[in-house]
Amino acid sequence: MKLELPRGMRDLDGQELAGINYVRERFIETARLFNFQVMEPSPLEMLATLEAKSGSGIANEIYSFTDKGQRNVALRFDLTIGLTRYVVARRDLKMPVKLAAFAGVWRYDEPQAGRYRYFHQWDVEVYGPFSQESDAEVIEFVHSFFKRLGLPVSIEVNNRQLVEQFIRSKLGISDEGKVLEMFRAVDKVPKKGPQAVLQEYKDIVEPAKLQALIDLSKVKGSVDDVKSRADLGDLEGWKAIVSLMDSLKARQVDNVTLNLGIVRGLDYYSGMVFEVFDPSSEGGALVGGGRYDSLTNAFGRKEIGATGAAGGIERIVIALQKHGILKTAQKPMVYVASATDDTRSKAFEIVSVLRSSGIASDYDILGRALRKQLDDASAKGVAVTVIVAAAEIAEGQVILRSMKDGSEAKHPVGSLVQALQEMLKA
Repeated sequence: MKLELPRGMRDLDGQELAGINYVRERFIETARLFNFQVMEPSPLEMLATLEAKSGSGIANEIYSFTDKGQRNVALRFDLTIGLTRYVVARRDLKMPVKLAAFAGVWRYDEPQAGRYRYFHQWDVEVYGPFSQESDAEVIEFVHSFFKRLGLPVSIEVNNRQLVEQFIRSKLGISDEGKVLEMFRAVDKVPKKGPQAVLQEYKDIVEPAKLQALIDLSKVKGSVDDVKSRADLGDLEGWKAIVSLMDSLKARQVDNVTLNLGIVRGLDYYSGMVFEVFDPSSEGGALVGGGRYDSLTNAFGRKEIGATGAAGGIERIVIALQKHGILKTAQKPMVYVASATDDTRSKAFEIVSVLRSSGIASDYDILGRALRKQLDDASAKGVAVTVIVAAAEIAEGQVILRSMKDGSEAKHPVGSLVQALQEMLKA
C-alpha cells in the first residue's frame, strides 16, 4: 500500500509549526490588547452560505461535497464568512462586536511552490458601526500586530467609493455592471500589466476611459501628494479618505499611504480597502481588508456595518524568515542521564520533579549506556545534563554538566531545581 497525501496537502513538521505558532502568539497578544474576542468559526459551512458571499462559481474553487444527510456543504475557504454568519445569526449580541480568529482554511487552487490547498489565516472583524473609526481600529490593529512581530511593512489605503465616484462623475459611466467591470479591470493591472488589461476589456469598456482609470490607479503617496496629482477634491469619497488618514495619524500609525490602485477584487467591498506589503519583497500582499457592509446586508442584517482584515500566516512566516527575525527558539532543556541501571529509577524521579517545576526535561527511554545518553543529549541541543551516578546519589548529590563548555560540578539533589533555573537563565 502506497501511503500518500491528497494533492496540495502536506504535513507540518515541528519547525514549520513553530513558526506558525509564533505568529499565532503575537496575534493573540494583539487581539487582547485591542479587546477583540478570539473565537473559531465552524470549519464546515452550508454551501449556500458560501455562495451568498462569492456566487455559485465558488464551488469550483473550494472543497464542497454532499454529506451523508444529502446536504450540500463545504470546508471554509476563509474566516470572514463564518464570523459574519455567526454575528448575523446572533441577534442577542450587543454592538459593536469585535472578533478575532486564527485557523486553517481550504481552497481548491492549483498547488504551487509555497502554496498549498490547506493553509492558515488570521482575521479580525468589527461589526455594528458604519463609522470610519472602526475602519481605523482595524488598520491600527494591523499596524500594532506587525510591530509586535518586528516586521517592517507598508499599509496602502484606498476607498472604493472614491473610485466609484470618479468612474461615475469624471468618466460618465453609470451602468452598474460596467462600474464593477472597471473595478475588476484595475484590480488586474498589478499582475497582468495595463496593456494586457486594456486588451482584455476593449470590448467591455471604452479604452480611453479605462486608460484614465488605470492612470488614476498609479497615483500613490501622502494626502498632499495625491491631492496635487489627481482632481478628486470635490468628491465625497475624498473627504472620507482624508478624514481616515487624520484618524490614523492621531493613532500614531506612521506607515500608511494612499494608493488609488488598491480596490480589492471582491465585489462585496463597499468602502475603505487596504493592503499590507513587505517593502523589501516583490511578493503579493501579506494582508488585505476593508469595509464590506454589503455582505451583512446580503445575510439579512442591513443595520449592521462590517469592516475587517485577514492575513496569510505562511506568507508572513516566510517574510519573517527572510528578515531573520523569526523567534521560535525553544526553552532551554535539561537531560537527565543515569550512569547505571540501578540509578534509572532515581533519574525518572528527578525528571518528574523538574517537569513539575516548569523545567523542560528529557531522558533516554531506550536504556542505553551513559556514553550513548550523553551523545543523545548533545544531539538534542540540551543546555545541561544531570548525571545520576550511584556514588553521588548515595551522598544526596548529582553531577551537573554544562553542554556548552563540558564543565562539571556536583550539586545537592535538594536544591537541584533552583540551581538549574539559575543555569538556564545564563
